[in-house]
Amino acid sequence: MKKYVLLLAACCMALPGAALDPLGAYNTRPPEGCIDKDVTQEELDLADLIQVSICTNPSLSAQYMGVKASEAAVGASRSQYLPSVTLTGTGSITGERLEHQDYVQGEPYQGKAEASWLLFDFGGRGARIDATKAYFKAADFTYNAELQKLVLSVQTAYLNLLAAQESWTSAKASLATYNQSYNEAKKRYKLGMVSLSDKLQAQTQYEQASLTVVQAANQINQYKGALAVLLNLSPDTEIKLAKPENDKKFLQIENDDIKSLMATALQERPEIKSSQSQAEAQKANVYTAKTNALPSISAVASASYNDNWKHSNPYATDNAAGLRLSWPLFTGFSNTYNIQQASFEYKQAQRNTDALKRQVENEVWSSYQNYKTAVRSYEISQTILASAEENHRVAFRYYEVGKGDILNLLSAVAQLADARQNKITAFYSVLLNKANLYRSIGKY
Repeated sequence: MKKYVLLLAACCMALPGAALDPLGAYNTRPPEGCIDKDVTQEELDLADLIQVSICTNPSLSAQYMGVKASEAAVGASRSQYLPSVTLTGTGSITGERLEHQDYVQGEPYQGKAEASWLLFDFGGRGARIDATKAYFKAADFTYNAELQKLVLSVQTAYLNLLAAQESWTSAKASLATYNQSYNEAKKRYKLGMVSLSDKLQAQTQYEQASLTVVQAANQINQYKGALAVLLNLSPDTEIKLAKPENDKKFLQIENDDIKSLMATALQERPEIKSSQSQAEAQKANVYTAKTNALPSISAVASASYNDNWKHSNPYATDNAAGLRLSWPLFTGFSNTYNIQQASFEYKQAQRNTDALKRQVENEVWSSYQNYKTAVRSYEISQTILASAEENHRVAFRYYEVGKGDILNLLSAVAQLADARQNKITAFYSVLLNKANLYRSIGKY
């Protein structure tokens, strides 16, 4: 019999903890469907980037481990419905000398097995399990919230990088325009048609435009690093991006009713669901605290073996079985305060949920207003760009034929450069605010 017991213990120690789930606690699965793409060679769209980040981001993975830990806690709480068995053993060397007798050395050892099984505790055990389940749900919803935050971070980094790339292209186009003005001013100065001031002012604006190109290139590198880190890659990794569609449907949202959006947020936001689960756990803790002041009944059994082979009576055995009643009649009022503490914590959790709901509604409202403003700004930026292009064409022609001065030309060039950049900024602002709006209602 001893051989089989030792064999079972050795097997239990050898198996990894994650492989054992006799109480069916583990149900959450890690992200699936990780794409099989070389992110350094193939062109990636936003969906690809999101999938890669979900499968590789270490912060999200750490949050997932927290969910698994909460599941393990649920399994541990379910074990309260099963009996517990404890096996103890001791061995020692003792010696004694009686008067007028020789010294006698003994080698006693003993073993004892105890079993207990909680039969009834007025629902306290169930309440503790309910609290653990609620904490698990809270952890799971927190993981979902982190997932949505990661998706928004990837969207933001993706759009910022594309915007930076287009800004760099726009800055080079503006540099070419300034160069055109500078060359025209140099030509006219050489012919004696304008003063040196025209040439110097045009040159200054051209050099400043060159600096803008350099700064735009640096912005690209910064956003490249930010996106790569979200994918758990080195910041110097080159990633090829697919550009989003540039049409009205891509810029629009599915639901344009603000009241409906706020109602959706109250139902879908994982932060609210996590807070509600925390309140459920605190409610269960109130009941647990109350049952701690009530009696509980357990079935108990024990068996022991004592051996001292050098004595005249070398061994002894005993066993017992029965019911045990445990009732904390007086605990120095600690039970009373524990109940009050649990009750206050439950009310606190409820108030926190109410406050979070108002915060979420305000977040949706603010995101919606920012989105609508961004859409209108993009529409206006298109009109401004068309006007700036025509203004530059006229100003350059006037200067070319000697009817305009350099200040008007450079002002037109600056307005054209700003209009180009503003259109890029406005377009990606619509997409960024759209992403923030969807995040605020708990979708992505």
